[in-house]
Amino acid sequence: MDEFNDYKDYLKSHSSFPGIKRRDFFRLMGGGIYIFFRAGSAMEIMAAEADQNRLPNDLNAFLQIHEDGTVTCFTGKIEMGQGVVTGLAQMLADELDVAFEKVQMVMGDTDLCPWDMGTFGSLSTRAFGPYLRAAAAEARMVLLILASEVLGVPLEDLDVKEGVVFNKNDKKKKVTYAQLTEGKKIERFLSEKPEVKDYSEFRIMGQPKFRVDSVEKVTGKAKYSGDIRLPGMVYARILRPPSHASKLVSVDTSEAEKVEGIQIVKDDDLVAALHEDPEMADKARRLFKAEFAGDEKPVSNENVFAYLSENAPEGNTNINEGDLETGKKSSEDIFENEFYDGYVAHLPMEPHTAMAFLEDGKMTVWAGTQTPFSAKSNIARVLGFEEENVRVKPPYLGGGFGGKSAHQQAVEAARLAKITGKPVMVDWNRQEEFFFDEFRPAAIVKIDSGVDDKGKIVFWDYHVYYAGDRGAETMYNVPHQKRTVYGRGWRAPGIHPFPTGAWRGPGNSTNTFAREVQIDIMAAKAGIDPVEFRLKNLTDQRAIDVLTEVAKMADWKPAKSPSKRGYGVAIGSDAGTYVAHIAKVDVDTKTGEVKVLKVWCAQEMGFCVNPQGATIQMEGCINMGLGYALKEVVEFEGGQVKTSNFDTYEIPRFSWIPEIETKILDRNAPPQGGGEPAIVCMGAVINNAIYDLTGARLFEMAMTPQRILEALKNV
Repeated sequence: MDEFNDYKDYLKSHSSFPGIKRRDFFRLMGGGIYIFFRAGSAMEIMAAEADQNRLPNDLNAFLQIHEDGTVTCFTGKIEMGQGVVTGLAQMLADELDVAFEKVQMVMGDTDLCPWDMGTFGSLSTRAFGPYLRAAAAEARMVLLILASEVLGVPLEDLDVKEGVVFNKNDKKKKVTYAQLTEGKKIERFLSEKPEVKDYSEFRIMGQPKFRVDSVEKVTGKAKYSGDIRLPGMVYARILRPPSHASKLVSVDTSEAEKVEGIQIVKDDDLVAALHEDPEMADKARRLFKAEFAGDEKPVSNENVFAYLSENAPEGNTNINEGDLETGKKSSEDIFENEFYDGYVAHLPMEPHTAMAFLEDGKMTVWAGTQTPFSAKSNIARVLGFEEENVRVKPPYLGGGFGGKSAHQQAVEAARLAKITGKPVMVDWNRQEEFFFDEFRPAAIVKIDSGVDDKGKIVFWDYHVYYAGDRGAETMYNVPHQKRTVYGRGWRAPGIHPFPTGAWRGPGNSTNTFAREVQIDIMAAKAGIDPVEFRLKNLTDQRAIDVLTEVAKMADWKPAKSPSKRGYGVAIGSDAGTYVAHIAKVDVDTKTGEVKVLKVWCAQEMGFCVNPQGATIQMEGCINMGLGYALKEVVEFEGGQVKTSNFDTYEIPRFSWIPEIETKILDRNAPPQGGGEPAIVCMGAVINNAIYDLTGARLFEMAMTPQRILEALKNV
């Protein structure tokens, strides 16, 4: 699925959303120049005396140039560790010609920021960024026009540096943005929109910048939803079902009601114990006596892939080129393989948390969510409120990875705050986090492919079940190919025994695992070095570039696999970005434990706005990818999620971390996404390295020690 196109289509079909009342907005914001804009349309500068009582309904952000010369960008995007609070500020500062330190970002506050679809898909820089730059360019032009009038200097004779407009021929003639802004109202439209800057003119973009939130976060000053404290607040502990198939039949709270200071709330399916002391709320919650009933799906870890195959929906063929039978006839060797990938949890450092408070008829919710405006709408609907009477304020998020697109905890907190009239904190523990997580769906990929006697791939028949087609591109130059998709990725209601959802690069790690392992299998059979085999079958120059570069980085010496060296290679693409990985591993053949010793990664992401931020994202992807590749397995029985904490669900630890070497290729092309691409190859590159060292081939993730030992038996 192309989330970039989804984003644009969604904006077109949802052209009107609750706006901010102008009188309230300007009362809150005060003086300055405002530049409003929206994704998917021409930029518009709105006069201070607009005809409507509300700000335009379909705006996605706006800029405010303050009377002191600082600039604020208000956007519905949020910061969850991906670094856009810094990268977007760089884009704005460079285009507007102000110092980076003069820019501040206000993100996700539904009372201050215009509507936004949400933060996901590595879209903030690649999709939202161009509109932000265009708005900044337009703001710069308006300020130049104002300066021309004030200074009496022709527009073409003016230039700007760090918020100071000056006459290029007489630099003593100058005026600051702050001076132009003071007391001004823009009441004009630009008939011609200015061009954004050329890459050669960038002074701030492309330079490594420390993240503006880094000091707050490493010193513990950063505030998350769970850090909010209000007078009279109470903690909620909510009755949870034992299974996703369970429905509440009855509950007895009589013993819990004896706990001193406790308040019990029963509102349909919402039953909670509330107390100012979270431990007392826990104690009361444990005293609930509840009866549940429900029918479980006949599925568990033991039969999940057979179950998914038996219940697969009808397939949709979205690629059908050439003729598969012709390809098979010209094949020297034919390869038929099935690949399996289990459920994987999101597990951000910060669990789902929300603080809700009802005051003067308005519900304010501080919530860790990737979709604050969707949360606002859902809260209003559930409470029966008008949307203008709900405000969602997302502080920093302690990670999301797609797992905080939902906001159940925010709705729960709001319901309880409405009933009790008190500020209510809902903070999930790890068991709740696992239970309600919308896991990356378990999936199956079946590939039939063939290679001729010259080492060229001649046919490729690809079937993917439940992972969707993100990352399912063949990538290689194959004359006869077909791709069939069964199920709409993580959108497979009624099939899985619990909710599934988007997980960092949704479906891509599953598809890249299957494709790149299949490619390695063909290369080994053909007796061709795996890097050479890929280059022989590639015509996509971006893929060729990253593969060639990573081979140089690793000082790759061609050899047929398995070479006993323990090196693997894989390439992939996501969010408009191309990546290539080489990994070196060691395997303990007695225990099945894998140690990833080093990972090299080359990334081509167009123009890189913040190389330091992008490097951090690459390193984070590589480390997170170790988990899904090697250890992460969700244990379940029907709708019962048996995994409840990190004692049984192993995520990467410091002792796992390999040496990492990264390189971002220098390109003057539109910036692409960087939050997800470097994770998609990790399963494949480790699998291929294990095979190169041991000759054991695995077809299922996670590649746990037990599965590795089983594979070694077949060598």
